Amino acid sequence: MPAKNRDLHGFAPDHSRVALLLIDVINDLEFPRGERLLRHALPAARKIAALKERAKKARIPTIYVNDNFCRWQSDFTKQVKHCLEDDVRGAPVARLLAPEEDDYFVLKPKHSGFFSTSLDILLHYLGAETLILCGFAGNLCVLYTANDAYMRDFHLVVPRDCSASEKREANTYALEQMSRFLKADTRRSKELDLKKLQRAPGVRKA
Repeated sequence: MPAKNRDLHGFAPDHSRVALLLIDVINDLEFPRGERLLRHALPAARKIAALKERAKKARIPTIYVNDNFCRWQSDFTKQVKHCLEDDVRGAPVARLLAPEEDDYFVLKPKHSGFFSTSLDILLHYLGAETLILCGFAGNLCVLYTANDAYMRDFHLVVPRDCSASEKREANTYALEQMSRFLKADTRRSKELDLKKLQRAPGVRKA
């Protein structure tokens, strides 16, 4: 058997008990009510960008879990370029959260990041036990991904200032549901002790 690749992307850590998942943050928002989502997503994106920077310093890998928008020949690089260069509504968010060379990405066809994707395999490869979930919309794709992660015995952290939905009340309700039923830690991002998270025992079963 060949030796296991110790470094998939040249820089990304090959093993980490914590992973940061950015869900549908690369999105042109060119859909009905996209302006309403942008109003809440932009402040959240600033918090996510700061959290991602802290995670990078703590050697926590970032995984972009992005919708393929029903385009079965989709390409994540093209989607990033489209959001950055084509004067779309979601450009300000994309500029704040543009992926870097050492980030991972997974394309998903439906709401959950786990449905028909390689996400579970990647997380197993990294040895992740705790997932920090951020992104849009909090009451849809973040919630569905959190549900599937919980059923896979991951410990969940969903910072309340790092997700957004079209309506603030809907996002708040989703966070309450994740806290109550999925045992998610929903404290604000600046309150997270990333080093402590890395040391904490996970709940995922082998």
